[in-house]
Amino acid sequence: MNSSLTDAEIKVIPEFILKEKACLLFKHLQSNISWEQHYVTIFGRRMASPRLSAWYGERNTNYSYSGQHLTPTPWTTRLQTIRNTIKEKLDLDFNSVLINYYRTGSDNMGWHSDDETTLGKNPIIASLSLGGTRRFVLKHKSRKDLGKLEYDLGNGDLLIMSGSTQHFWKHQIPRTRKHVKPRINLTFRRIINK
Repeated sequence: MNSSLTDAEIKVIPEFILKEKACLLFKHLQSNISWEQHYVTIFGRRMASPRLSAWYGERNTNYSYSGQHLTPTPWTTRLQTIRNTIKEKLDLDFNSVLINYYRTGSDNMGWHSDDETTLGKNPIIASLSLGGTRRFVLKHKSRKDLGKLEYDLGNGDLLIMSGSTQHFWKHQIPRTRKHVKPRINLTFRRIINK
């Protein structure tokens, strides 16, 4: 499913990983990833990130955002398998992945763009959802007339953002009071070492 958007390229592939396999993968990652409570700086304030995270990748794929500086943990066999599946099926090659663990509906990701210089001019982000369904929302940075775009990303769904998306759009996983199952999200990306 492709969305025709002004200033963006968005593609959603439902059940990129079939549900049964996605459930097993969720359980494995939930138990085996080195989860950390990261701290971010927003408007000059240092605060605990409202989710658990982990950064994995090749050597020298250090990543910085919101005052957070991450050094990669080496790829696990399972993470390499997912990365290789994306490469084989979509011809997209990534050297790192930011993994977020949303334990409850209170865990969230605020409005942001993945536009750090280490990601290059028009970065491609491939975002794999595992576990509970969460709402993914986008809004244009300057064109309020375009309104918001929302996707319910479920177990095994893959969302790809490319082209000028990060320059013109922000996205978030909003907090919800509804009961939602825990969710793990893997955002594959390519760090460019200069």
